[in-house]
Amino acid sequence: MVHVNFLAVLVASLIPLIIGFVWYNPKVFGSAWMKAADMNKEKMQGANMALVFGLTFVFSFFVAMTMNFVTIHQFGMQSSLMTDAKALADPTTPIGAYLADYMAKYGNNFRTFKHGAFHGIISGFLFILPVISVNAMFERKGFKYIAINAGFWIVCLTLMGGIVCGWQ
Repeated sequence: MVHVNFLAVLVASLIPLIIGFVWYNPKVFGSAWMKAADMNKEKMQGANMALVFGLTFVFSFFVAMTMNFVTIHQFGMQSSLMTDAKALADPTTPIGAYLADYMAKYGNNFRTFKHGAFHGIISGFLFILPVISVNAMFERKGFKYIAINAGFWIVCLTLMGGIVCGWQ
């Protein structure tokens, strides 16, 4: 059976914090983002940063958990057989034997950083970019705002997908 590697998920959950520290630095995209987001230093200083960083980690954990099911194809195969969890986990049952045989033959297929990163990029462009774009249009934000924020998440999902898929 395929199991979630919680250490990989925890490490991947740190990616948005680490990348965000660099990405939103004033010397990289921070100044452009502040202008595009109509943000200023006074607004930023009024926030409870411990809460912001704590919740960022929690939400990033949710994203990293989801990336398991996006990047690791064996989860999809396993979930399609999930009619009886006990039988699935027992290799003496027909369905358990089928899963055990499948995993012995194909359990490590496409379990690389490169493959996970590929699915992360695809998820970023086909899921994150549209979501951010729709919100930005209603918030009357411009292309630069969309590009900075979507670019950040595309990079994050690329690295997160690579970590959770490749770390076995």
